[in-house]
Amino acid sequence: MQKYKHIKELLTGEGKRLSALKRQARDRSVVVEHVRSALPKELAQAIASAGIVHGTLTIGVLNAAFASRLRYVTEELRKKVSESREVDIQSVRIRVVPPRS
Repeated sequence: MQKYKHIKELLTGEGKRLSALKRQARDRSVVVEHVRSALPKELAQAIASAGIVHGTLTIGVLNAAFASRLRYVTEELRKKVSESREVDIQSVRIRVVPPRS
C-alpha cells in the first residue's frame, strides 16, 4: 500500500525529480536575465523564456514582431550570453510563445 504525502511535503522535499526541476527552473531564470540584459529595453521586455540545452539558446518571445526583430541581433546576442554564462552557445532558436494567463 502506498503512503500518501501532503503536498507541502512534496514541494519542500528533496526528491531527485523535484530537485532536478527546481535546478532547471533556477537555471532558466538566470538565462532569461542574461538574455534580457544583453538586449535593448524594449526587446528585453518581450522575452518570456530562455534556456540553453546542448549548445542551443532557445528564446521564447511574446509575438512574431518581436521574434522578427530579435532575429536581426541573434549573433551579437549569442556572443554576449555565451560570454556572460561562460558556456559555448553554437546556435540560437527563437520561438513565439503564448502569453501566460
